[in-house]
Amino acid sequence: MTQTDPCAGVQAAILALEARFGSRLSRAEAVRAQHGSVESWLPEALPDAVLFLQTTEEVSEAVTLCHHHGAPVIPFGAGSSIEGQVLAPHGGISFDLSGMDRVLAVNAEDMDCVVQCGVIHQNLNEHLRATGLFFPVDLGAHATLGGMASTRASGTTTVRYGSMRELVLGLTVVMPDGRVIRTGGRARKSASGYDLTHLFVGAEGTLGIITEVTLRLFGRPEASRSLLCAFEDLEAATSCVVAALQSSLGLTRIELADTLQMQAINAHAGSTLPERPTLWVEITGSAPAVAHDATLFAELSEGSGALHVETADNHEAANRIWRLRHNALYATRALRPGIKGISTDVCVPISRLPDCIAEIRAEIDKTALIAPLIGHAGDGNFHLVLMFDPEDAQETAVARQINARLISIALTMGGTATGEHGVGLGKMGYMQAEHGAALDVMRQIKRALDPSGIMNPGKIFTP
Repeated sequence: MTQTDPCAGVQAAILALEARFGSRLSRAEAVRAQHGSVESWLPEALPDAVLFLQTTEEVSEAVTLCHHHGAPVIPFGAGSSIEGQVLAPHGGISFDLSGMDRVLAVNAEDMDCVVQCGVIHQNLNEHLRATGLFFPVDLGAHATLGGMASTRASGTTTVRYGSMRELVLGLTVVMPDGRVIRTGGRARKSASGYDLTHLFVGAEGTLGIITEVTLRLFGRPEASRSLLCAFEDLEAATSCVVAALQSSLGLTRIELADTLQMQAINAHAGSTLPERPTLWVEITGSAPAVAHDATLFAELSEGSGALHVETADNHEAANRIWRLRHNALYATRALRPGIKGISTDVCVPISRLPDCIAEIRAEIDKTALIAPLIGHAGDGNFHLVLMFDPEDAQETAVARQINARLISIALTMGGTATGEHGVGLGKMGYMQAEHGAALDVMRQIKRALDPSGIMNPGKIFTP
């Protein structure tokens, strides 16, 4: 039975949860603020309470109570989402799953593992170190694997290993009425029934709460080589990317930064790299293959007009190169201290990457906006960090206009509004243009699985 008054339903749910979980249900302002004002350019939206949970069974109990009272449920992992997925615009209960941080099983021979949703991806790799295996999705943030599955996350290694879409084998999910289901499994392929696993991967907690994830693992490569290549312009850099991908090299990462981003990196790190469009490249595999491919990539870059090619001779030099890349966002923010900005994440077919960047750069150049570019050139995904003061109405309007224009350009080129950050609240307005009639099918699935509309309401699309 569902309460007709949403506020009364939330308060009734809070009382019921408090009776069951005691002090693990918090109404403290500071705790609510921590869960309703996170790593996002969007305004804060606090839940009415925060519940800390530790097992699938507890999540099931809590969801059952919220379902009974019609109280919104917002899954929360590490709070690193960019597009407001963990905000609570309709109030409700934030389910903090960060305590569900156990690695449940590692099947080294089969190269897979099972983890609770709150395991941080860096911590999983520390746990796996002695096995010679690793989980390849590499994000800049300390994100949880449940959150990464929910947003279909990717990162710098997607060009070789794929995103969470390719690496999740199975899930344990608590449904909106509290039922627990298990999807997929440990088999590497299956033709059995609907692919429910990938219905929940990328659903951003709107269809259920992911509590356990079964993941593919990989053997650590024997050898690696990193290179840093600077070019006269972005067109030359991106043409090098296309040539390298077509040459079937053992590319694990191929990252791109524009001139402004390189200026920010030098200023932040005290480095003296060429302030020109730059590629970071990592090649992995057997030692002979890596040596061959690194030489070939250097030749390809020079053929594309590279002005500077630097090869890391050892592990320490490679770490230095990649540390600059991983700290790029902090370097950008140092251009305007105290400003977060909008981090865009469109993705286009790789052949259209130069055109997409050129078109949006021409639009930005008409404004006074600071917007460094950095991205995952190997899969056509890039970020512009649109630096603006949210207290300045004019700057805010310009930044939003540039963001909208970028998405329009990407969609026209056969791309997507979001390559890795997800939809949440920030990208909702672009879903109709991208999906058309398919968006209505998504709504039908949502209504069928969550008729009360309690699971992360107000995200991805409006009812």
